[in-house]
Amino acid sequence: MTFVQLIECKTSRLDEMNRLIDDWVAQTKGRRTATHALVGRDRSDASHIVEVVEFPSYEEAMRNSNLPETDKIFREMVALCDEMPTFTDLDVVRDERLAEATVRRFFETLATAGELPPLNDLLDEDIHSHDPVNPQDTIGMDNVRSEYGMWRAAFDFTFTVDDVLAQGDRACARWTWDATHKGEFLGIAPTGKRVSMSGLTLFRFTDSGKIAETWWQHDQLGLMGQLGALDALEQ
Repeated sequence: MTFVQLIECKTSRLDEMNRLIDDWVAQTKGRRTATHALVGRDRSDASHIVEVVEFPSYEEAMRNSNLPETDKIFREMVALCDEMPTFTDLDVVRDERLAEATVRRFFETLATAGELPPLNDLLDEDIHSHDPVNPQDTIGMDNVRSEYGMWRAAFDFTFTVDDVLAQGDRACARWTWDATHKGEFLGIAPTGKRVSMSGLTLFRFTDSGKIAETWWQHDQLGLMGQLGALDALEQ
């Protein structure tokens, strides 16, 4: 179970504290067990500092606490505080990764059977789609929907989202696409073949959480080979 430690203190020496944290990170490189650390300052009280440190588990947090450098840093941190820091130990019982959920829902929606559902709850009206296969970027909701429609008319397909990594206003998904070729695709008549393709898509989100931009990387050459389009070139 993911474990989070909340550390609160009062200090007017935040710059020195930040340098102290930098020193600890350097000294414990390769041995610290924290996966994410965030430091915030109270807008209503600039001396009130809150640090949130995330660990894979409580046991990993204890391993981190037992490092000799951690004890040394703690004593030096106390010296920078106006009063004794307080610690709150939290077992994470709910962890909503909103960008990841949006990415997974996007791929599920693209593969929905029947008519393509409205995408205005997922995509920004001015969405930009970058795909190295296309000579120009696809811009705007209507144009992007037309592009998705072309793929949906040519294939019955599903996506398997293998990984999603999110940071800030961006997320990247690694996916596998499995399909049946049912309609004309780039001049290739329907073959009825089962095909597959792997790829990556990078997403940028608006402040409201909608997808504003996408960058696609996929093995279209491999797809064309599966459809038999490269046979003539190989002869």
